[in-house]
Amino acid sequence: MVDAWAWRRKFGVVTPSTNTIVQPHYDAMAPKGVTNHISRMHIPDDPIGSNEDFDELIRRIDAALEDSIDRVMTCRPDHLILGISAESIWGGGLEPARKIERRIKDRAGVDIGVTQAAAALPAALRAFGAGIKRIAIVCPYYPVAVGHLQAFAEETGFELVRTECLACDSPVNIAHISEDALRDAIRRVDGEDIDAIVQFGANLPMAYVAGEAERWLNKPVIAVMTATYWYALRQNDIPDRMPGFGQLMEAH
Repeated sequence: MVDAWAWRRKFGVVTPSTNTIVQPHYDAMAPKGVTNHISRMHIPDDPIGSNEDFDELIRRIDAALEDSIDRVMTCRPDHLILGISAESIWGGGLEPARKIERRIKDRAGVDIGVTQAAAALPAALRAFGAGIKRIAIVCPYYPVAVGHLQAFAEETGFELVRTECLACDSPVNIAHISEDALRDAIRRVDGEDIDAIVQFGANLPMAYVAGEAERWLNKPVIAVMTATYWYALRQNDIPDRMPGFGQLMEAH
């Protein structure tokens, strides 16, 4: 017997308690037979006004990981998704993601698959072919993030040409950024020297804007949560294509 609604896969999703985008985003992309079960990493919605404040936010998210894994494992998920992108790259390169995966599996106590942005985004970029080399990033972070993003891009084989940090003033307010502001940010980082635009920050409402931007830029614009969910589906041999979220979910 399998779960009545999750007869293909039951995803456990770990995301910060302040995040209001991941849950509806993933539910909108879930094919029939796949369900998402959210476990919240408790953090306060404290103001962010500096690089130091943003570093402290990442520390708090990281400290909340294990308790969140404990909660979600009680529904016996088939696979786990980390619905937070900064934690996967904070510290430079791919080693932070490797450490997080080991922590998740150790805490889960079972051999379970894990999907993180650090693996999903390079896979998503490579799905568009070998011509994707030079990228730009839009994120809600403070400038302290740029070094971490640069190291991640270099280790995964891409050149980070430009970064637009929106410097949101609280975790919850990341989800309050308007579509017009996101379109403007995309235009600011774009150029003839850019092969693809990537968005970091799981609570930034970029999914539909990214799909729309691909039509007027004629290049990949990849929202991190779209890439992460796409990769989780493909890791679990679920090939369904979902319209409305850009070329990645529609064609790869």
